[in-house]
Amino acid sequence: MQIETTPFGMTNDGQPVHRFTITGKNGHSISLTDFGASLMDVNVPDRDGKLSNVNLAFDSLAPYLARHPYFGSTVGRFCNRIANGTFTIDGKTYQVTKNIGKHHLHGGVVAFDHLLWKSETYQSDNAAGVRFTLVSPDGDEGFPGTVTAIADYSFSDDDELTMVFSATTDAPTHVNLTNHSYWNLAGAGSGKVYDQTMKIEADEVLDVDDDSIPTGKLNDVADTPLDFRKASPLGPHIDEMKKSNGVDHCFVVRGKSGTLRLAATATDPKSGRVMTVLTTQPGMQLYTSNFLPGDDSSGGHASHEAFCVETQHYPNACNIPSFPTTLLKPGETMTETTIHRFSVER
Repeated sequence: MQIETTPFGMTNDGQPVHRFTITGKNGHSISLTDFGASLMDVNVPDRDGKLSNVNLAFDSLAPYLARHPYFGSTVGRFCNRIANGTFTIDGKTYQVTKNIGKHHLHGGVVAFDHLLWKSETYQSDNAAGVRFTLVSPDGDEGFPGTVTAIADYSFSDDDELTMVFSATTDAPTHVNLTNHSYWNLAGAGSGKVYDQTMKIEADEVLDVDDDSIPTGKLNDVADTPLDFRKASPLGPHIDEMKKSNGVDHCFVVRGKSGTLRLAATATDPKSGRVMTVLTTQPGMQLYTSNFLPGDDSSGGHASHEAFCVETQHYPNACNIPSFPTTLLKPGETMTETTIHRFSVER
């Protein structure tokens, strides 16, 4: 494995940003940046051995510094939604940033995706990676406690991309971390993902209200457009979800939370590329890039030209006691692992 570190510009306050490129023995590679601890290009082969980048990314730093659709970002402190931007810990109610109407989304306005992380590269026999570290101070976007977060990304000669997120705190707080990559297995920029198939290891999906806030109820996916128990093309599912212009729902991953297990399998029949997702997280948000604008803020990519498979704890878990808890206390370490395995279907 080879790992190369190169300059990637400067932040608005003059701090140097870096790009890290990890290349395996077969020439397959990924790249990362310490701004937002973001995953950039993921170059893997099709059935004929042709390499293409399958992850939407920008070529320069400027679009990452601006507001963008969380391309490849490490999202926190709390990914997805918190109802009314409030939660209560030990009898005290906290108000965090409201940045999507009256609710909180993806950590707030200047969240983990828009901060410069410290970085450390490492190598093993058949893998190499970058360990990103960020200290989020008490009161950051309204959240209590000083949190130290680590986002560890590695890539192996076997085309296995591993993400390990961990966090500690000095006061009780809520933490929910994910990666927000946009995948197109035919290659970034190749058009709509309607023909790409998705299979999700889930029998239930979170019930949500008109603002996409979970109600606490779990719905059976049977006989709904959210039934991905058998591999099927994304197109018909997107077309049936007219109200949300596609899929944007959190699925209950089958099996025991905290154990690494299969969550989803995505396939592009034309190229033969397959991406298998395993996770320790309880849920996975499938988002079919319903509102990518197709302008400079999204690198010209438009709606339904990629999909996200965001492994995570459930949205609004801090307000629904029946959901797996996101409460992190001093002396505890939150650790979650997600693996993306890339292969080809002949």
